[in-house]
Amino acid sequence: MTPGAATRVLEAIGAVMTRIDPAQVAAACATIAGAGRIMAHGCGREGLMMQGFAMRLHHLGLEACMQGDMAAPPLGPGDLFIASAGPGELSSVSALMRTARDAGAEVLLLTALPDTPSAAHANQVLALPAQTMASDAGAETAMPMGSAYEGALFVLFEVMVADLARRLGQSADDMRARHTNME
Repeated sequence: MTPGAATRVLEAIGAVMTRIDPAQVAAACATIAGAGRIMAHGCGREGLMMQGFAMRLHHLGLEACMQGDMAAPPLGPGDLFIASAGPGELSSVSALMRTARDAGAEVLLLTALPDTPSAAHANQVLALPAQTMASDAGAETAMPMGSAYEGALFVLFEVMVADLARRLGQSADDMRARHTNME
């Protein structure tokens, strides 16, 4: 590890976090807390962050899964589809958002580019103003491609889990009781 590398990465993620609108985060948490079934989706490394978030939603006592899971239930009215599309326009994400909306579910979109046509398919948008694969050409940053967005997703989700635990009256012990014993 080169001197200062960790500091530069943490500063890059911290810079993204300071530009996130707290009102959008609070609104997203309220939507999640009031949802029936929750299904999450993201492509690539964003998908890995979404998997971690879906797991924590389960630990909070919410009915959560990932799109594509063999046992994923159908979505309908009262349910929520949470999608991440850092670069804004991903055809698979747009198609899944349309399908969720057509079924009557609400859609929460996380993205670095909230003014893209895909955002029109969402009921709610949570913007993470970060570099993504769509904006990294020629950029001199501490992290390549969409790493700043993906790292900020992880930190944002930890903030949201803390907020949701408070809203739902869930303690760390409550969450731990829902953790798998099959590891």
